Amino acid sequence: MLRQRVYRPHAAAGSLTIESLGARANLLCGTPFHERAFRLRASATKTAHPYKVAFGMSDPAPSTPPRWSVIIPAYNEEDFLAETVASIKAQTVTNATLILVDNKSTDGTAAVMEEIAASSPECTVKILSDDRPGKINALETGIAAVETEFVALCDADTFYPPEYLARAEDMLSASEDVAAAFAFGIYADDGKFRSWYRRNKGALMSSLARNQGHTGGYGQTYRTANLRKAGGYTAAIWPFMVADHEIVNRVAKTGAIAYRADHYCITSERRGARGNVDWRLHERLLYNFLPHSRQDWFFYRYLKPRFEARKMYNANLRDRDWEETQNAPSAD
Repeated sequence: MLRQRVYRPHAAAGSLTIESLGARANLLCGTPFHERAFRLRASATKTAHPYKVAFGMSDPAPSTPPRWSVIIPAYNEEDFLAETVASIKAQTVTNATLILVDNKSTDGTAAVMEEIAASSPECTVKILSDDRPGKINALETGIAAVETEFVALCDADTFYPPEYLARAEDMLSASEDVAAAFAFGIYADDGKFRSWYRRNKGALMSSLARNQGHTGGYGQTYRTANLRKAGGYTAAIWPFMVADHEIVNRVAKTGAIAYRADHYCITSERRGARGNVDWRLHERLLYNFLPHSRQDWFFYRYLKPRFEARKMYNANLRDRDWEETQNAPSAD
C-alpha cells in the first residue's frame, strides 16, 4: 500500500538549532564534529537523542524552484532520523525538497516524520509510505515522487556535512556527461588521518575504475533523468543485496560517475554483523577487477544465481544482526 502526504513551504517561526552545528563538521581539517557526538549506536530499546533538535527556520519560503530532492527511506529509525534530517536542513543548498519514505516501520518512525513535516515550514516535505519490505522498494517509491533536476539518496542514520549537496551539485554540473556524484563514507571517530586515508583510498580506486561503486547507498546523488533512464532502484531488475553497486552498472551506461576526495558523509557504525547482507570476498574482488564492459555478466549471470541460492535479498537489511550483538548479555 502506498500513501502520500505533502507539506508545502509556509510562513516560518523560530530558528533551526542543533547543538554545535554552527561549527562546521570539517573532519578534513581535523576539527571534531560535535565532539564526536554523532556516534551512531544501535539499541533494541529507545534511547534519547544525543542532543536536542529544534526545527523551523526564520528564512522566508524559497522563491525559486528547488533543484534538489533528498530521499530518506526509513525502517525503524526513530532514534536517528531527526538528526539526519537536521543535517540535511543545515545544507548551504537551502530549498531542497525532502522526501521521507516509511518502509512499514513498527516503531515511532512515522510519528517522527510527521513531527519533522509539521516543524519544517521552510521546505516542501513529502511523506510516503511503502509497505513492501526492502529499502529498494522504498527508494523506488521515493524516486517516483521526485520533481527536481538532482536527487540525493540518503540513509536515515547518516550525517551530511553542510556543503554536501553543494559539492555534489558542483560535481554534477561540471559536465553534462556526469550522471552521478558519489561521496565517500567515514566514521565519526576516524580522526584526521584515518578520515584522510579512507577518502583518498576511495579516490584512488575510483580513478582506476571510475564506472564502479566505491561507496555505499548512503552517499549517492544523481541527475534524476539519468537515474530514471537507467531504471532506478527496483526489485523488478535487482531484488538482491549490493543494489547500491548494481545500480552503478546501469547508471554508468548513461553517463560518468564522479568522485572527489573532499566529498564525504559520516556514516553509521552500527552494522557490526553483516553475514546475511554482504557479498563474499571473492565476489567483491571479482567485481573490483572486472572492467565495466563485463559488469552485466558479473551481476546478471554470475552473481544473481549465487545470491538466489543464498537468499541474499535486499529485504534482509530488515534483519538487524547488529542489534542482537549489541544487546547480548555480558559475559561478566
